[in-house]
Amino acid sequence: MGAFLYGVSLQWKLDIRSKTLLITCYIVPLLFFAIMGGIFTAIMPEAKDMLIPSMTVFGVTMGALIGLPPSLVEIYGSDIKKVYKANGVPLYLGVALTNISSFIHLFIMSIILYIAAPLAFHAEIPENPGMYFAGLAIFIAVSLGIASIIGLAVKDQAKTSMFSIIVFLPSIMLSGIMFPIELLPKVFETIGKLFPAAWGYGLISANAFRFEHLLPLLLFFALSVPVCGILLHKTEE
Repeated sequence: MGAFLYGVSLQWKLDIRSKTLLITCYIVPLLFFAIMGGIFTAIMPEAKDMLIPSMTVFGVTMGALIGLPPSLVEIYGSDIKKVYKANGVPLYLGVALTNISSFIHLFIMSIILYIAAPLAFHAEIPENPGMYFAGLAIFIAVSLGIASIIGLAVKDQAKTSMFSIIVFLPSIMLSGIMFPIELLPKVFETIGKLFPAAWGYGLISANAFRFEHLLPLLLFFALSVPVCGILLHKTEE
């Protein structure tokens, strides 16, 4: 119990001084929403129907893929790992606590978008809020799982940022939030389906859980957990 509380305390201190967390989970997503929300609704008034899901997918993908990996590198690629070991804190706790922390921040950011979009741009509120937030929770968890793989696999800060951007850009551009995915060439539409963002957008933009959107996300999550376990085991060696 003491080791767990120490890990929580250490993670809290890391979160407080993390500029990356503030920028990727709040400033950039909300700034993108303020600018692009106005542009989308001005050029295409019908965009307000899907503004909340599309801006949320961008924010979650940004916060997870760009924000989480550097935090993991900070823990497992520095002396913080030695501090964990010296205080008897299991190394897996670092991944768990950073994921929980990021999940909470991304969920808060999503709630801000959910409230602000109708007020700022008269965006349509999802018909079934319960289904929307349940789907959102699944999408956030899956995105963080993929981000954890990047953070654990790549120990160098610069390379981590590069890999994060390589995954982030196609996730956003091919997810359908910028323009209808049907307009993409078939090959790009297929590539887009290799990333959680496309399935997450389909899940939270629907008014009910659709198995064809839910299943791929569950498969992504089921794959990320053992991969993270293997990478953690290598970190302990």
